This record gives sequence, structure tokens and C-alpha cells, in this order.
Amino acid sequence: MMNKPEPSAMAREICESADVVARIVRDRAAIADIAGRLEAGTSPLVVMCGRGSSGHVGVFLRYLIETRLHLPVSASAPSVITAFRKPLALRNALFIVISQSGRSPDLVAATQSARQAGARTVAIVNAVPSPVAEAAEFVLPISAGLEHSVAATKTVIGSMTAGAALVAELADDAALRAALDRLPERVDRALSFDWSAIGRDLAGASAVFVASRGLGLGSAREIALKLAEILRLPALGFSAAELQHGPRAALSSRTPVIMLRLMDETAATVDALASELHESGIAVHLCGGLHGTLPWLPDDHPAIDAVAMLIPVYRVIEQTARAWGFDPDHPPWLSKVTETY
Repeated sequence: MMNKPEPSAMAREICESADVVARIVRDRAAIADIAGRLEAGTSPLVVMCGRGSSGHVGVFLRYLIETRLHLPVSASAPSVITAFRKPLALRNALFIVISQSGRSPDLVAATQSARQAGARTVAIVNAVPSPVAEAAEFVLPISAGLEHSVAATKTVIGSMTAGAALVAELADDAALRAALDRLPERVDRALSFDWSAIGRDLAGASAVFVASRGLGLGSAREIALKLAEILRLPALGFSAAELQHGPRAALSSRTPVIMLRLMDETAATVDALASELHESGIAVHLCGGLHGTLPWLPDDHPAIDAVAMLIPVYRVIEQTARAWGFDPDHPPWLSKVTETY
């Protein structure tokens, strides 16, 4: 009898995501304490700081903050501090840095500069203590435990959850709080879904497009990154509104499209694009809604669905990597700590 191969670290860590989410949700009192001390109502803007997967968490939080707190959100360019050496006027701004490792030098420098300029600084990190955590005034620990796979999964899920929990407290949003209480079970149930149809289409793909809107855009970009770094496929994440225009010319029968559809004001646009692409002979894998082609749960709050939808696509990317003979835990030229400065 052949021995069953050991699961990858990535596979194990995906399966740990529900526990990570549950711990964050249980720690609501600590998050509420930080929210009460931030005085976000006096902030003129919010600045998000993070690279790679952490940057995608920032895109998710941008839509959540702008729709719930009505504050403008900007993405920080750490190189303005590290390469150009130009400090920013951030007095009273809310600066949120996101880092799984907590050790990227450019994120440390950007956080230190923001704090010196008078911003209220919050670090969403997995590693505590760490240089990023020490640079910030307030820390939201993800507490996901050590992540052995270089490609982040459970820490992305945890970062999104912690950020959403902070926004729920800052906005005093009862509906979002209640939705976060449902998220651990939703993440756990998402593990059971088979999205292998995506993997079958990837075998002959020249490129992959991933699309969503609003709260789903960060997840779409995160999926595109994982497809590129783990499966070595050219992959791009777009707003569904943008994909209808210039990038549409690049779509063909050899470019499958993965789409995330959330039950909010963006749903009709995503549905319409999915229908048009399908009629044009393009392979469309749609999650969510009555016309979804991928197995999924009944619709819930869009903020938690944007998080939970990552689980089955992470799983199919990991499974496809192993089927293709790739190591999902150690993609080439990828390091856990981004040593940019």
C-alpha cells in the first residue's frame, strides 16, 4: 500500500483559519478598547500601509472604512520615506500598517515616520513582539501562530478579520459585529467546497483574470497574487467595472475568469459581466448569487463573505500546485520577509 503524502504546510494553515478567526472575534473587548482610544472621528483621513497580501488586506479595509466611517483612505508608498526621504504631513491621521512577519524594514520606517508626524498608528501583525509592532502606538495581534508556508493564508484571513473588527467598533456597527460572530463557522464550512473546476481550466490557461468589486476587490487581487506566485501563471486582479473596459480586449478562451460576487450594491454589475463573458465563450467561475457556478453558501454580510471566499480558492491553488509538481510552501524567489527599503 502506498503511503498517503503528507499535507503541505499551506494546506494545514488554510485549515487553521477558522480557529484564528474565532480567537480574534473572542478578543473583541481588547479591540473595542483600542477603538475607543483612537478618536477616529477627529482624523481627516486614514492611511493603509502594507505590501503584497497585506496590501490586499488594506484594499479590503479601504472599502470598509470609506463605506462605514466615511473617511477617505489612501495607500501609503513606503518608498517616499525610505528612498525619497520625504516625511508626510499626517497629523491626526489614522495610520494602519499590516504585516504578517512584522519585520519588513520599509514598513517599520513608514510607521515610525507617521507616528513622529502626529498620526495615530495601529499595527495589525502576526508576530508580537516585532519591529513593526514596536513602531506603532497600538497593536492588533492576529495570533495565528507560526506560518510555515511562505505564501500567507491564515494570516491574511486573520488580518482581514482583525481590521473588520476594528472598523465595527469604530463605526459602532452592530450588523458587522454580528456578521463577524458568524465568520468562524462560515470559514469552517467553506473548507468543504470543491472548486477543482478552476484547477482543470488553469492547465491550458495563458493567463488568469480575477474580478470583484468593492469589498471583494482586495480578495480578487489576493487570489491573483497566489495564482502567480504558487502556480507561476500570469494573473491579474481587477474591479469588475474595470474589466468591462480596456482589459476586456485581452480575454479569450485561454484566459479563465474567477469572479467573486457579494450581496451588496455591486452585485448587479458582477452578475452582468459574468453573463456577458459566458455568452462570449470565456470560462467563467462565479462564486455567489443565484447564477454562481461554484458551490457556495447562501449569501451573508458582504464583509465576511469577502473573507470566507478566499478559503476554497486557496485550497484549489494548493491542490493544483501539488498536482503540477510544484511546492506550494516554497515558491521560487519568494521570502516570508520583504526586505525592501
